[in-house]
Amino acid sequence: MVKSALEQQIIDALEAVAPAHGIDVVDVEIVGATKAPCVRVRIDRADGDPISLDEVTAQSSWVSETVEGLDPIAGSYTLEVSSPGMARPLRRPQDFVRFTGEAVELTTTAVEGRRRYKGTISAVDESCVTLALEDDDQTVTIPHDEIKKCTLKPVYDFKGGKGGK
Repeated sequence: MVKSALEQQIIDALEAVAPAHGIDVVDVEIVGATKAPCVRVRIDRADGDPISLDEVTAQSSWVSETVEGLDPIAGSYTLEVSSPGMARPLRRPQDFVRFTGEAVELTTTAVEGRRRYKGTISAVDESCVTLALEDDDQTVTIPHDEIKKCTLKPVYDFKGGKGGK
């Protein structure tokens, strides 16, 4: 996954501490204006269960201490710690393995003249991800180091509400 050097530095620092807290660092991104950027850290439980809002709040202190210890940005910035949400980012090969069979939206650095793909993860190995494309019966194999962004495609079930109606 293509990340800036600063984002990767923050990921590395957080991943060194996260196992002691039972946390998986899903993603880090730096967004917003250069004068007052926002550092977004998405975390989840390491055991694979979804993280609750109370757990995110409880984990925010060590995340803040770790990022602050790096002093990654000169001047002020906002730190945002959250769950990965329904459109969960996939960053590492093990993320793709975990969500094999799931629908994703993927952006690359340009593979075969195309940058955006929608499909289902059909295979994963140490170097590549294979998608069964949703718009035709083709598959495409994309090297991990050419993936700029990949998120799960959320499935909204409005029929599963109260009363089963």
